[in-house]
Amino acid sequence: MEMENNLMMKNQKLEAFDILRKALVISARNTNFFIFTILTSLPLFCFLVYYESVLQKFLVQISEILKQPLDDLDYVWIIPFDTTRKMNKEYTDGFIHLGLLYLVPLHLLELSTVLVVVDLASKMYTEERPLMTLKEMLHIPLDKTRLKGTFITSLYFLVFSTCALLGLIWLATTYFVVFKGAMYDLFFAVWCGPSFAALLAIYLAWSAVWNGSLVISVLEGTYGIKAFALAIYFSSGSEWRGILLMLMFFAWEISLFCFGNVVKWVACTIYFCDCKNRALEKRLMMKGTTGESCG
Repeated sequence: MEMENNLMMKNQKLEAFDILRKALVISARNTNFFIFTILTSLPLFCFLVYYESVLQKFLVQISEILKQPLDDLDYVWIIPFDTTRKMNKEYTDGFIHLGLLYLVPLHLLELSTVLVVVDLASKMYTEERPLMTLKEMLHIPLDKTRLKGTFITSLYFLVFSTCALLGLIWLATTYFVVFKGAMYDLFFAVWCGPSFAALLAIYLAWSAVWNGSLVISVLEGTYGIKAFALAIYFSSGSEWRGILLMLMFFAWEISLFCFGNVVKWVACTIYFCDCKNRALEKRLMMKGTTGESCG
């Protein structure tokens, strides 16, 4: 593969916090990189401000529907159906509006940011070019085939991540709507709490794979199911590192979005290269040979 020939890294054993530290160093050490990537993230940030305001307004309206009395025990089981009826009747347009905003402009803006950050981060990390001029950054080669492949992978990413996230939201909403009565709190907290935590861990683990597949598409041109298969193969044995990284950015990215988004994709690039390095090293050990590993 192309990266096996071009990326020459030392066989480092990086844990989650080591990856985060390196991502922070790379993001902050090169002033030109920091300024350039922050500026390229601004359109996404500005759109997210608008999107979050629309989303928050919509959630407030939904919360008003969910605030219903629970004096009658039998009424608890009527609430989900009544709530669904009201939401379908009154908020269908809001759902469609939010969905279109998320699927088109937000997705494309985020993808454009990923293309820039991952390409530059790989050059600075794997090619040992810690300092780059703005002129070098502006001359990013545009491979139409690779751009198309990355877009296809991002569509898979979008479908998978949206379905998983909707599943988590559905579980949380079900608990809130159906089991929010005081007499149900202890029993269903014991059941729903661990279930939600387990599903969140699975979602974070798959997020690391999905992000890795995007990095593979940007750097190597492999796309779609093949990119996901490679991401799964390379991250095998490193699932907990991926979960910890995604958990950190899950909690951090919103509050420091422009900077957090840049650091996230730099970290994903480092994580992918390290995972690939480990996988190739393991393969060489199994063959009983020595040689250069990725990255």
